[in-house]
Amino acid sequence: QVQLVESGGGSVEPGGSLTLSCSVSGSGSSALVMSWYRQIPGKRRELVASIWTSGGEDYGDSARGRFTISRDSTAKIIFLRMTNLAVDDTAVYYCYSSGPDGIHWGQGTQVTVSS
Repeated sequence: QVQLVESGGGSVEPGGSLTLSCSVSGSGSSALVMSWYRQIPGKRRELVASIWTSGGEDYGDSARGRFTISRDSTAKIIFLRMTNLAVDDTAVYYCYSSGPDGIHWGQGTQVTVSS
């Protein structure tokens, strides 16, 4: 059974940085795409960033220029480097994968930006 486990969330002041990690286990093959989404209470889950096995990347408008998605050489761990964080970035961040093993979500990790 495929499992995605996020880590690295926490509290930070505006302007600060955090790096989230997501590790994949139980998968017999690499995902075609892995992404970070976030959800603010009362709002729809939104795409933050995606990375494909081809190496291509895409970012949501809120992340472009401030966040960077990357992965390790095994493609079993992805990262989200977040810089210049703002109060509006406060949300639960979810890891997502899609590939031959289907679609999977992590349990989410809370990121809180406040002074």
